[in-house]
Amino acid sequence: MNRLRRWPNPAATAGRWSARHWKTATLAWVAFVALAAVFGGLAGTEELGDADGMNGESAQAQRIIDQAGFPAGSSEAVLVQSSTSTADSADFRRAVHDVVSTLRTLPNVTDVTSPYSAGNRDQISQDGHTAAITMELSGKTAEPYNGVERARDAIAAVQRRHPDLSIDETGDASIDLALDETVEQDNKRAELFSIPVTLAILIVAFGAALAALLPVLLALTAVIGATGLLAFASHVLPVEDAASSVMLLIGLAVGVDYSLFYLKREREERAAGRSAQAALDAAAAATSGRSVLLSGLTVIVAMAGMAFAGNQSFLGIALGTIIVVAIAVVGSLTVLPAMLSRLGEKIDRGRIPGLRRVRDGRDSRLWRALLDPVLRRPLIAALLSGGLLVALALPALGLRTADPGASDLPQDVAAVQTLDRIKATFPGRPAPAEVVIRADNVTTPKTKTAIERLEREASTTGAAHPPFEIAVNPNKTVAVVSMPLPGDGVGDPTSEEAVANLRQLASTAFAGIDSEVAVGGETAASRDFSQALGSHLPLVFGFVLVLAFLLLMAAFRAPVIAVTAILLNLLSVGAAYGLLVIVFQHGIGSDLLGFHPTGTIVSWLPLFLFVVLFGLSMDYHVFILSRIHEARNHGLDTRNAVAHGIKSTAGVVTAAACVMVLVFAVFATLSQLSTKQLGVGLAAAILIDATIVRAVLLPATMTLLGEHNWHPIRHESTATPDHPTQPSTQPGRTETGTASPQPPDSAESAAGVS
Repeated sequence: MNRLRRWPNPAATAGRWSARHWKTATLAWVAFVALAAVFGGLAGTEELGDADGMNGESAQAQRIIDQAGFPAGSSEAVLVQSSTSTADSADFRRAVHDVVSTLRTLPNVTDVTSPYSAGNRDQISQDGHTAAITMELSGKTAEPYNGVERARDAIAAVQRRHPDLSIDETGDASIDLALDETVEQDNKRAELFSIPVTLAILIVAFGAALAALLPVLLALTAVIGATGLLAFASHVLPVEDAASSVMLLIGLAVGVDYSLFYLKREREERAAGRSAQAALDAAAAATSGRSVLLSGLTVIVAMAGMAFAGNQSFLGIALGTIIVVAIAVVGSLTVLPAMLSRLGEKIDRGRIPGLRRVRDGRDSRLWRALLDPVLRRPLIAALLSGGLLVALALPALGLRTADPGASDLPQDVAAVQTLDRIKATFPGRPAPAEVVIRADNVTTPKTKTAIERLEREASTTGAAHPPFEIAVNPNKTVAVVSMPLPGDGVGDPTSEEAVANLRQLASTAFAGIDSEVAVGGETAASRDFSQALGSHLPLVFGFVLVLAFLLLMAAFRAPVIAVTAILLNLLSVGAAYGLLVIVFQHGIGSDLLGFHPTGTIVSWLPLFLFVVLFGLSMDYHVFILSRIHEARNHGLDTRNAVAHGIKSTAGVVTAAACVMVLVFAVFATLSQLSTKQLGVGLAAAILIDATIVRAVLLPATMTLLGEHNWHPIRHESTATPDHPTQPSTQPGRTETGTASPQPPDSAESAAGVS
């Protein structure tokens, strides 16, 4: 007889201790959240600098500019247009002079250049119906915002004085201000809808208001505590400002999921006739406690893969997400059982008649109707569902990425519309390449000659076109040559090819001169970011897949199960990529979602979606597999173990998936293009994963594999560290009509025993 090995179950230990010391566990949680929030707020969050979020030569160029001591400020332009008048007409001239004189009276506005000044004829379009007035907003970060608001109000007044012409402003500060306003509005809308939607779904799932409120409170407090810890960590590793939004998104999702898993099992045990304490012990020691721990580790591993992305922006997002997931796991294994122990039967307060399925632990008739045909015809089900996912994933082969730039904002924003008109009228002007030269003295004849040679060669080869502008820092050690590019700028292959040519020309022009030269700008930064991300993707994918495989092997000690889980998750991610291409590159459904297709996907999204989806989809997979594995170790054959595992988890998986899908769908309705892509990608993938994959492809695949799923697990009786378990000797009729042992009423997973 083989000797049984007993492995410690930290989830069971933590849950049982917390349940018996509920005051200590609850007070410790409250104290932790409060202290983290207060001291984290006092410490403040260190954010990444501009160069830290870039890659390659464009990052080098930005660092030189940041260190050069250029006066702080922002470039702006005012566009004057008329469909009837030309720049030589009297009314057009009066409007331009009105704009110039008005701008020159404003504080923080400098270097106002009129298109009628000598040497500025290039600020008038070739057809003569458009003219651009350029200016600089001086001052620190907040001051250009104040300046652009004053300038915007002043330009609006000029427009009212010249109603026959179109007079609009745009530029770096205008776009940044519009972005801030849009993000603020979007965040308010997301918060307004996300939490009520989550509560509504949980109320339907549990049929009781208090049971629905508890997971939301746990998730929100986990996010608050994690935000405080991230503030401390940011002083060692500065973070992207988007890290807090991602933490809220992921923290709410996993926090609610983990609570659902735990509450679901505890309710099942009580419905089976156990006392409140016995039911809680079973939930802590059984599938749910271990599933929460394993799911959390899987999400953490997936997020850790972003550390290999080759960009510091991902490091901060990964760090924040890892912190919030770890805290959500700790809370689910400590304060949740503590609260359940204290509340007991009171957890069902606020019951809503008719909404008692999850509470009673009954199988869903809908899921039974879906699953039974799959188990009867597993090969057909696997081919149809797998074929559908492959078909959805095929468009991903044509996936193209780029930084959306100003296109990330809604197209009805005035500053974006004006920027688009500038791009059409003055190609290359809105997003020029910046050739940055650092030397002991950039005003020497030798350096000036090299700059002139670069400008001449760029014009001749078409790598850039006039007008060229040169800015020199106060101590004359850095010069920045602004060179308009051909094409449409960011994301345009013509513009990106011009950047590559310009870099080669710059290297040749400054050969033999003791200087440091780098070509940057928005187009160059987008190109460098995409290339760096592309080169690091295999490393990220490899890290996540290998670590996930090892975790699943440690949990189930079955390589077939581990490989199957990974392949199914990859199919979900591939289908999500394909849908993104269909919707956002080809524009199918763009009118419904309210966006203008750019023909590309946001550069950071494919990698981010992969790690997030891989982690989140493992929540369901681990939970379902654990129940299947538990039933299998209690004597059911594979087909019946699969049926029991999926049907017994259908309610909680459906509720958890609905929470995620609807919360992510809220993001698809927000204003920014990148947020829409993120929301659609996440919502579609979770929906596909919770329906096609978990309800059809997973049971069909496991049924086809049969006993191969469990190799090399031995088939003797197994035991857990806490309670020996015996296969049920009570005969019963299974879903397939054959006699087999009954599924366990309350038993812990044997995943840790061999």
